[in-house]
Amino acid sequence: MMLRTSAGIAVAALVWFAVNLLVPVGPRVLLWLPTVAAGVVSLLALRRTASLPALPAPTRRFWWHMTAVVALITLAVSVQAADVLTAADPRGSHTGNLMLSLSGPAVLIIIYALYRLPLDPRTPGEVTRVVLDAGTVALSATLFIWHFSPTLGSGVGTAVSLLLTVLSLLALFAVSKVILSSHMHVSGPALRLLAAAIFVGALAPLVRPVLERIDPTLFPGMVVYPAIFLCAAWAAEHQRAEAVPARRRGVQPARRRSFSALPYVAVAAVDALLVHVTLGEAADETIVVAAAVTLTAIVVLRQLIAFRDNNRLLQRLDHGATHDALTQLPNRALFQTRLQKALTAPGDRPVAVALIDLDDFKEVNDTLGHEVGDQLLIGVAQRLEGCIRAEDTVARLGGDEFVVVLDDADPQAADLAAERMSNALRQPVYADGHELPIRASIGIADGRSGDEASVLLRHADIAMYAAKKLAGTAYLHYEAGMANTGTAHAHLGAELRDALAAGEFFLLYQPIVDLVDGRVTGTEALVRWAHPVRGTLAPDAFIPVAERTGLIVPLGALVMRTAFAQLAAWIAEHGDAAPRSLNVNVSARDLREPGFAETVAALLAEHDLPADRVVLEITETMALEPGLSVTNLHRLRALGVRISLDDFGTGHSTLSMLHECPIDEIKLDRSFTQAEPDDRVPMSAAVIHLAQVLGLHAVAEGVETAEQAEMLLAQGYIAAQGYHFARPMTPEMLGDLLRSGAGLPGTPVGMSRA
Repeated sequence: MMLRTSAGIAVAALVWFAVNLLVPVGPRVLLWLPTVAAGVVSLLALRRTASLPALPAPTRRFWWHMTAVVALITLAVSVQAADVLTAADPRGSHTGNLMLSLSGPAVLIIIYALYRLPLDPRTPGEVTRVVLDAGTVALSATLFIWHFSPTLGSGVGTAVSLLLTVLSLLALFAVSKVILSSHMHVSGPALRLLAAAIFVGALAPLVRPVLERIDPTLFPGMVVYPAIFLCAAWAAEHQRAEAVPARRRGVQPARRRSFSALPYVAVAAVDALLVHVTLGEAADETIVVAAAVTLTAIVVLRQLIAFRDNNRLLQRLDHGATHDALTQLPNRALFQTRLQKALTAPGDRPVAVALIDLDDFKEVNDTLGHEVGDQLLIGVAQRLEGCIRAEDTVARLGGDEFVVVLDDADPQAADLAAERMSNALRQPVYADGHELPIRASIGIADGRSGDEASVLLRHADIAMYAAKKLAGTAYLHYEAGMANTGTAHAHLGAELRDALAAGEFFLLYQPIVDLVDGRVTGTEALVRWAHPVRGTLAPDAFIPVAERTGLIVPLGALVMRTAFAQLAAWIAEHGDAAPRSLNVNVSARDLREPGFAETVAALLAEHDLPADRVVLEITETMALEPGLSVTNLHRLRALGVRISLDDFGTGHSTLSMLHECPIDEIKLDRSFTQAEPDDRVPMSAAVIHLAQVLGLHAVAEGVETAEQAEMLLAQGYIAAQGYHFARPMTPEMLGDLLRSGAGLPGTPVGMSRA
């Protein structure tokens, strides 16, 4: 309503001014009334936006500043109108000291309000580019004003107009800087409208001498000020329109524009002016040419800075794609490249691969926390780097596993390198006041040019597991006999790929029950391997091998695809009786995959599943891992998928990370569920109270007795799973349970009824 009123006043002022420009009609006061009325309407619109609770504090503060600006300009216009209407001679600009005392502070408030706006973090090069872009726009505007303005006299009114024009150009520079750098707190269209209003306001006084020759009683402000007030009201409405979606979506990251056409438009305009001046042989040709050259120099400087920053950004991106974020060592991808390069080099050359695994690293994480574990990994990485030659490569494959490519190294040279690494790793690492002894196992595979990289890595893996049988830090070279008489672990690694192709993996489902009535509220998908020789294998027997070989990614995709299809089938068959949620375990390697969130989204769409019915279970280590892991977690949350923190309570960093990592559910570790009565109550009770305070869903795992179920219900738990209620079952068995509509026996309420 206010915007339509402001637009109506602006149109009426323009029509009435045009009529009087042709034929003077009516009293002069009617030409000034729309300016004051437009100011009042704009003031109300700005005040309404500034008072909007949905806007963040910096945004409200900015619009309160704009409200003060419009109030001052409205008073200034009223003063000018009164001065013109009461003056004996209407000639002149009628911009006296009183109007300057109102308009000058208004422009200064605009500059101050823009200065107070928080901008997104930027590098020095980015800041310089923004300042140069804003300067280009302001200089272009100044040049146009200089060229098209009449010759300035020496009167007080002319001096005041010139001063206000300069202040307006400074404000235009500030607005341009904010538009080009960030829309974090103020709407982009609103800023552009304010910039247009300031530019029009800066040009308005320069039109007065032209109007004075036509009709001394006509002033540009009669048309310009209603237009300025319309822009201000329109800007406020833009901000209001964006407030409701912002409140509905939550805080959104500011979008940084990688390219802005504004400075290039300014340069093009000056080039057009240069052509005009050259063809017309204007008197200020030298000034226009000098300004055009200056603008070109500024743009060239800006581009040079942009090229430099882009080059640095590309270098950082390249380094981040090929190096481990924690240790800064080459990652698996760069390791594969370096190994392949060594194996395909001209000539017949020896190449060795050494695989290093830290023993008992998990205990360091569990007892001292992940920060200490990270410092241990960094210390190990630095020591390994100090043991290799310039032509060798040491990389981190993930977790506590490192690998070294020993280029042009025969078995004797590999022995010397392994001895240096063993000696370096036998010395303890000091981290956060702790003395951490290191025990590492090193497996060496000796090869030559032309060998397969995957074969060398597999041989090094077999030798490394053989070295684990030796006391202390030790290393072994791969021998053919190890493949025949090696550990079952090595055999499993060789069989995993064939098992995936043969479809030997299947899923069981363990119900998650409501402790009050025994209803099945959810289920956890658990993968099993139907090994043709060793029988059914639990995840503990093959998941570590899958993670080490990289086969965890296709295995995880198989589990998700199968589980999602099963949930869709249950929903189609049982409707509301189907499990409300499906929990699926996710590996650390899955979370590090760039397209993992997109894969989940595609599976949800393929099976037409609501995202909030899927719960992905992660471990604390995965939640704390920087880089793509955290990025994927946020992307999954944006899809609507829920995230569960498995084995809660076993780590030292869990509580501090709940505020940083997107978590919806915590699962109390079975060690606290099954602890002795004197130990279990405080921990399990503390966890449920923490979950209630943080608004998290809590599930107790590993419930095996009626006493445990009763205690958990008394403490406030409403969801649990464990052998006391049901063991993992086939999809058909769970389907029969859902079809019967009966709750599972063993819940405290069910037992009391019995």
